[in-house]
Amino acid sequence: MNLVTDVAVVGGGPSGLTAAAGLAAAGLRVLVLDREREAGGIPRHSDHTGYGLRDLRTVMTGPAYARLLANRALEAGAQVRTSAMVTGWATATGGDGMHALDVTTPEGRLRVDARAVVLATGARERPRTARMVPGDRPPGVLTTGQLQNVVHLHHGSVGTRAVVVGAELVSWSAVLTLREAGCRTVLMTSEHARAESYAAFSVPGRALLRVPVATSTRVVRIGGRDAVESVEVEDLRTGERRTVPCDTVVFTGDWVPDHELARAAGLAMDPGSRSPVVDNTLATSRPGVFAVGNLVHPVDTADVAALDGRHVVRHVLAYVTGRSETRDSGTGRRPGIPLRADAPFRWVSPGLVRPGAGAPPRHRILLWPDEHRAVARVVVTQDGREIARRTLPWPVSPGRVFRVPSSLLSGADPRGGPITISLG
Repeated sequence: MNLVTDVAVVGGGPSGLTAAAGLAAAGLRVLVLDREREAGGIPRHSDHTGYGLRDLRTVMTGPAYARLLANRALEAGAQVRTSAMVTGWATATGGDGMHALDVTTPEGRLRVDARAVVLATGARERPRTARMVPGDRPPGVLTTGQLQNVVHLHHGSVGTRAVVVGAELVSWSAVLTLREAGCRTVLMTSEHARAESYAAFSVPGRALLRVPVATSTRVVRIGGRDAVESVEVEDLRTGERRTVPCDTVVFTGDWVPDHELARAAGLAMDPGSRSPVVDNTLATSRPGVFAVGNLVHPVDTADVAALDGRHVVRHVLAYVTGRSETRDSGTGRRPGIPLRADAPFRWVSPGLVRPGAGAPPRHRILLWPDEHRAVARVVVTQDGREIARRTLPWPVSPGRVFRVPSSLLSGADPRGGPITISLG
């Protein structure tokens, strides 16, 4: 079976649904393809408040937020197909500029031809196997997503004593889910010298939820055969080890993008984030293919991802209607200026700036730091010339996105070489 649409959106999370709603409202035929049984993404099983602040100017629970975004896409006229797994790219037969996707559903295989594709596949936490934590292989070892799926979607049970690996914002989400399931968090570990999450979360978490946070530590072994019995924790400063009794281990954070479809398309990829490289319009290296949300900045909050979806609407619409501001008449796309992140930053998004194409989402450049700096003195250089220097009123901390105003790039030479962002 073949389907033809103007825009195919791969992924029904906040960024994909927001993009779909905007594009459908603009009069385009939009098809959302999501592999889950219900659209909404991770917020569907994050049954706590804090969603919708930046995009909706309100605060709501994750499930309510997911339902609202899905309903908005449907009401705008988008078609949303769930249990639809995009497995690869096909050869398009609908004319020049068309893209084709292979899709597997319970009813059989589909092929979708689209004039533009928006990749909104998100990111995932690295599980224990990817982190190569040795020891036994008992049940009771989860990621935050698996934990929330068990507790909120399937109403299952977990243990009574948990160790949470990581101290990011999502780690406190795991603590809240464990608490709802009747499981006490006996320890949170972080390899960094400071907890990664904002103090607004970590300080109340330690005080009100009574969760001890051990910094500069790592889990080096999990014990237990038929069930988790303990973890062995190493102090990275002294090398000393101790055994912590527990029956549940939750690995949180340490995000990687769900980039398999992007790689299969042959898109240019960023080696630091392992995400597709996008420009300020969120266009990838393949004309007509855009990437949004935590696929390109793993990982930021759901509302920031949704704002990517809102941002990409006018650029996809311009591409489909032949009015794209990233094109020169008769010469293809305008050349872009690469952005580079210097240590302690691991990656920068967008990775390319096209002059004349407008500001990136929220007028922000996003970077991922690997070190803590109490004072953020940002330096921007191009071709050995300093084009901007500014001290920003917020610290640099690992485990969360660092945002830089895109106005710092205003002094760049459109015909110059790569732009580097570093800390002075």
